[in-house]
Amino acid sequence: MSTGDGKTVSDVMSSPLETIETDATAQEAARKMREREVNALVVLTSPRAIVSSSDVIDAVADGRDVTQLQVSDLMTTDVETVTPDLYMEEVAEMMTTYGIKHLPVVDDDYVGMVSSTDVTAFLSD
Repeated sequence: MSTGDGKTVSDVMSSPLETIETDATAQEAARKMREREVNALVVLTSPRAIVSSSDVIDAVADGRDVTQLQVSDLMTTDVETVTPDLYMEEVAEMMTTYGIKHLPVVDDDYVGMVSSTDVTAFLSD
């Protein structure tokens, strides 16, 4: 599916990557996402993990106390990742296949994030 003239992840990814610690509260995660105008944060843990605005919204909807709930209670582990040289067509396919909206970008370490918003913008070009 790759095309030599297509855009790659490195052309559209958000960088620098926004991160959060596992022991931060869900409220702190929500505040950081709002301040940084992002919808997901990479959680600094191994295996790789991510927490999204949807995770926080689900917690609120379930009546959980986001001032006490830790990121480690909400995060998704073993997340799919992509490399900076992957073509955007492949990213769109991955997001559709796995039903996800955010993919951390890794080289030797985290280098950015690509989102469904980035894919939508790419497809509308």
